[in-house]
Amino acid sequence: MAGRYELTDEEYELLKALLPPERPNRQGRPWMPHRQGLNGRFWVLRTGAPCRDMPERYGN
Repeated sequence: MAGRYELTDEEYELLKALLPPERPNRQGRPWMPHRQGLNGRFWVLRTGAPCRDMPERYGN
């Protein structure tokens, strides 16, 4: 179940085709999962809170 301000499974499936492939084995800083990153951005946009106040479950 999606939390408040998070993408539902249906919404994420629609967006998934538009995102680049997740590449966990690339060099450099590893990517966070796309869904986690999107949910974090949406949380900031919908709450109006600064990024530094974002819950830890969304990453840095």
